[in-house]
Amino acid sequence: MVDAALIQKCADPSLKPAIVERFIKQAGSSDPLAVTVRSGNRVILVPKPNTIEEAIEIIRQNVGHNVVRVGVTQYPAGLGITEAGQLKPALVDACENVRMGTALFAKVYRIVTKWYGSPVEEAFEDSIIAWQTGYFEGKAVFRAPDPGEVKLAEPMKEPDGVTDEDARSEPQDNENPEASDTASKRNPNEAAMRVDLSRIGGSR
Repeated sequence: MVDAALIQKCADPSLKPAIVERFIKQAGSSDPLAVTVRSGNRVILVPKPNTIEEAIEIIRQNVGHNVVRVGVTQYPAGLGITEAGQLKPALVDACENVRMGTALFAKVYRIVTKWYGSPVEEAFEDSIIAWQTGYFEGKAVFRAPDPGEVKLAEPMKEPDGVTDEDARSEPQDNENPEASDTASKRNPNEAAMRVDLSRIGGSR
């Protein structure tokens, strides 16, 4: 869990704290030194850095050859970097990483929301996917121009103890007409008879 004070102090002001918190929960890391390296769809195992210097060295070894994500927001380390020597320790500073990451995610969120044409919840979920892949509808979102001011939807709050996956896996009443029979769900003995049993045991 990311500290609320860190979000309040460092996150991009165009995103409400609830959006930032969910963004980091779904796409980020609780470890400011976290470095994730991917080649295509394959995750490359790298040593877990214990210091800023170790984290920067791992990034230097992989940036330009692989996709490198770093820090609390899993910021794309190679963005705007033409050579490894341009990498700065700020990438793995928690506050600076949140500042840069949320500003970039806010742009991605605006791009996706503008494509939808209205501030809908699906835009947030697609923005998370775009953040993780770097693409939305074939567009490289990190380098795409910012569409400017766009009204953003606030993600729906998750009930305590219920995850998005749990909610998606539970059948909804409107998907099953019989699910509205609340009496049968409370006590099967109170359910209305659905099968005619009157002839059982009668003469053949």
